[in-house]
Amino acid sequence: MKTYNWGIIGPGRIARKFANDLKLLPNARLHAVASNSLERAEAFAQEFGVGKVYNSYSALASDPDVDIIYIATLHTGHYRDTLLCLEHKKHVLCEKPVAINRAQFEKMVELATQKNVFFMEALWTRFTPSFIKCIELLNAGEIGDLRIVAADFCINPPYSDQSRLFNPALGGGSLLDIGIYPVFIALECAGVPHTIKAAASIDSKNIDTICSVIMQHENGVHSVLYSASTANARIEAMLSGSKGILRLNKCFHTPTTLELIHDGKEPRIFTFEGKGFGYQYEAAEVMRCCDVGQKESELWSWEKSRRLISTLDAIRMQTGIRYPDSVESTEVVEDVVN
Repeated sequence: MKTYNWGIIGPGRIARKFANDLKLLPNARLHAVASNSLERAEAFAQEFGVGKVYNSYSALASDPDVDIIYIATLHTGHYRDTLLCLEHKKHVLCEKPVAINRAQFEKMVELATQKNVFFMEALWTRFTPSFIKCIELLNAGEIGDLRIVAADFCINPPYSDQSRLFNPALGGGSLLDIGIYPVFIALECAGVPHTIKAAASIDSKNIDTICSVIMQHENGVHSVLYSASTANARIEAMLSGSKGILRLNKCFHTPTTLELIHDGKEPRIFTFEGKGFGYQYEAAEVMRCCDVGQKESELWSWEKSRRLISTLDAIRMQTGIRYPDSVESTEVVEDVVN
């Protein structure tokens, strides 16, 4: 089993959790970190024992010893930074949402194919033990035929116009940031929708603070989804079937507890305890794929990311969620890539 040298671009809060979990994998080594702030990069390197520090993303992408790059920059940087790393023939794991829109995503896939390297959206929930078990129970018919998917992701952080969540120039809003999780679980459990009805509350800065979505899938399955950045509510998901209910408890997008509920019986509770935050599972999948020469994961393939970003695009079109043209564009300044 090969040991892979990882580089991290964007040493923020999520990158810290990812770096912590990378230590749990014997075949992973955190080799380098890059930030547009050298001070931040050096602090991160000291905290996690990283050997190389860069204040240039292109310098890290050019490092011949880096095998895989984890991109944890702001939403608006994912497209640009992924292209940069793919151009240098690095395997890439890019935080969700993988891009602002499908047009950007298709350009990323095109370059990954051209450069013959691995590329995946970091939809970490797909790889957590609790979600793996959820799909296993669903496929085994434990709740019978699926009828309804209900999923909420609602938070109420302090408002700040400097916060990424409330800034359209940074790809803010509830849908792309947290609403992506309810949409993801609906697609994974119920399949591609043929009907989408969506509504959003949009503030004066053109940020969606609340988004609600109803989708109808094949075989009559419905999904009812909510995201909010201004409401204290649940972060739970429930799959209702013809024979029972499967509940993914708070917080459903992380390793969590599951309840399998049948009428007249005590719920079966599945508990998942382990080290770390849960990011190690997606990192392990990246390295497994690289070991066998796969350019995409079967669990979270390019087609699955394509379905997700296409659904998000459709919701945005219905609700009027729109970002500045510079954020939506597929144009990249040439010297950024090269």
